[in-house]
Order: sequence, then structure tokens, then C-alpha cells
Amino acid sequence: MKKRLGLRFGLGTAGLVLAVAAAAQGQPYAGAPAARLALPENPQVFGQANPNVRKATAIVNGDVITETDVNHRLALMVTAAGGQVEKEELQRLRLQVLRNLIDETLQIQAAKQEEIKVEMVDVDRYYARVAQNFNRKPADFAAFLRSVGSSETSMKRQIQGELSWQRLQSRTISPFVNVGDDEVRAIIDKLEKSRGTQEYRIGEIFLAATLENAAQVRANAQKIVEQVRNGSPFAAYARQFSEASTAAVGGDLGWVRAEQLPEQLAAVAPQLGVGRVSDPIAVDGGYSILVMQDSRQLLSADPRDAQLSVKQISVTFPKGATQAVAAPRVEALLKASRAIGGCGNAEAVATKLGGEVVSSDQVRVRDLPGPLQQMMLNLQVGEATQPFGSIEDGVRVLVLCGRDEASAGGAPSFDQIYAQLEEERVGRRSRRYLRDLRRDAVIDYR
Repeated sequence: MKKRLGLRFGLGTAGLVLAVAAAAQGQPYAGAPAARLALPENPQVFGQANPNVRKATAIVNGDVITETDVNHRLALMVTAAGGQVEKEELQRLRLQVLRNLIDETLQIQAAKQEEIKVEMVDVDRYYARVAQNFNRKPADFAAFLRSVGSSETSMKRQIQGELSWQRLQSRTISPFVNVGDDEVRAIIDKLEKSRGTQEYRIGEIFLAATLENAAQVRANAQKIVEQVRNGSPFAAYARQFSEASTAAVGGDLGWVRAEQLPEQLAAVAPQLGVGRVSDPIAVDGGYSILVMQDSRQLLSADPRDAQLSVKQISVTFPKGATQAVAAPRVEALLKASRAIGGCGNAEAVATKLGGEVVSSDQVRVRDLPGPLQQMMLNLQVGEATQPFGSIEDGVRVLVLCGRDEASAGGAPSFDQIYAQLEEERVGRRSRRYLRDLRRDAVIDYR
């Protein structure tokens, strides 16, 4: 533990942690140079505290979580929520962030106890992938994090925690989880018998609760529901708050049928419309929040799985352009789209309107924004959509150049079902493991 603190906070802070721990036990810290100064035990302090000195928010088995750590991680949550968080919600998020950091610290400590190392090269590689997801280089992403009040260090610590926990699960939990071949074959048989029934793409946030804190956890879950319904990204909240094994992938459960879900969730999922978020659902061990990402018929062809070849014609307007100024060009784009005469004319139309053309192949209908999906399904090859967009971001049309129809899907493979069952069981054992770590931890709040 000392080595990590020394590297991260500086040797002076590591010494301070040892001194604080010793003082808490009523013992002098003999190794400190200050012992030679014969300082008074109860000195009177003059002047105001230095605002640049960050006091520890919590000490977890000797590891320090500072106010700066909390603030930087909180900034990530606020950014994920769109930057607009009410004062009451901000305080709740702060408490949740502290709990997350405590769990993260316990996970890192448990991995080190098992002599599991996460090298910085692995953290840096993962960090670069995260930056790439934001279409940024690592250095640019670090500047972005600082601009929103967070830091590269905070992000990398979260990555270290996730990698440590994953490797710990792989070593101490996964090898002892058993899934029988008969179980997998039974599920495959049920899937085949259920061909044509509905299945769902679901996201889940799971919050663990006990009898003592159930009311508080449910209240927290309801706050998350309200934030997501007001536009905050579900995946970001799942990543920060969920205690399920799917937290690292934004809570995504993949495609499941109602009967594959726990009874309490199975009763709710079919009633959710696509894009809808459930109220908190009481389940064994806590509360779950579901979001319905998509739905389809099991093992049947879905038109939205068709792959399209399209050309997009877009026209943009000067900054500050009014509706009246833009209307003539929008009307011209509408008339041109109705008489497009196929993709071969897209470039000529764009040139005439002063617009641009972008081509794209293998576009799944399912991956398009909701309002465009039905529009594209109703088009014949060579036809164009109605104009869509905004004066600020540009108005555009899609021209359908080709369509590869969807084929009926097959049942998930033996290995896919095996992996899902294994992941569920690893997740349950991991939650119990973390609960035991919390129970045995020495946590000093400051």
C-alpha cells in the first residue's frame, strides 16, 4: 500500500498517512523527523487553513481518498449528466462517488493481496481506447478532462480499479463457477420452441441493499431514474452506480427473453416501450432499474436488421441564419429529393444546392435514429427521405442506393449461452465478495 501512495501522492503524503494512522491509535510515529522537534501535543493553531491543502475524505485500510479524488470523479458524473445537476442531486452524487471510490479502493487492495498487478502500460492502453471513443488523442482527452473539472489521473484510477477487479474475478471466482452442458442444451431447446416470441435488448442498473438501508437505496434508485428520464445517459449511470458485472459495459444485458430474467424483472420488461426506463424494481439483494433499448421477435427475420447502402445530401447555413433565410434552400432540397431519380444523381443535386454528399454502406436500419427507421423501411431503391435536421446543424436527406434484406436469425450458440450463464453466476459471487470486503474493511471518514 505504501508504494502506491508514494507513487501517486508523493512520499510526503505517504508519511502523513502513516502518522495519522499512528496518532489514531495513540502511538507516536517514531520514524518521522518531527519526533526530534519535541512538539506540543495540543498546539494552538493561528491563522486560517490553507485552502490549497486537501484533507482526506476517507482512509480505507490505510489508503487515502482525498476531496480532490471525489471532486474529479464527481465532475465526470456531472459531465455525463449533461452538466446540469441540481444542488440536492449534486450532494447525493457526491456521496455515491465516495462510496464508489471506497469500493474501487477495496477492489484494488484485494487484487494486490492476491499479487495481481495492473501495469501502467495496460492502463494507458485502455485509456487511449476511451479517448478514441471520444474521437480524441490521449493528450487532447486529458485537456478535455481538465476543462470539465476532472483529470487524467482520476480516469486512469477508475480504469485501474476495473482491470484489477476483472483480473481478480478471473483468478478467484470464475474458476469455481460451474455451468453444466445439460443446462445450456435445455436453454437452446427452449429457444427453438419459443421461435417467434419477443426478445428484448435491455440495460440494467443494480443497486445492492440490505434490510437496514433498503429505503435509502430505493430513494437513490428513484433519483437515478429521474435523471435518466430527464436526458442523462443510462450507460454513464450504470458504469458509475451499478453493482452488477455488466457495469463496465454500461449495464447492457444483451438480447434476452422475459423468461431468462429474474421473475421480478420478467414481469416489468415486456411492459416497457423502446427507450423507456422502469421505476426501481425490488429484486433479491437490492433494486434494479431497466431501460428498454430495443425489441424483436426471437429467431425471426426483422426488417430493421436489413443493411442499407445510402448517400446523404446535406446543406448547411451560415451561423445565425433565420428560418426565413433557410426556407428557400430547404424547399429546394425537398423538391430535389422527390425527383432524385436514384443515387447516381446525388452529386449533381448537391452541387446545384451548394451541399455535400457522404456515402455509407452496410448501415443497419436498426442503428438509425427512431424517426428515420420507418422512413427508410418505406423507401424503394433510388428514393430519398424527406428533409430532416435543423438550421443549426444542417438539413439533409438520405438516398437509398441498395438494401440487403434481413434473414432469420439462428439461436445463440452453445458458447454464447454458456458465457451468459457463467457471467451471471460470476456477477452474483462478485457482489458477495465485495460485500465481504466492505464488512471487513477499516474505513476512517474525515
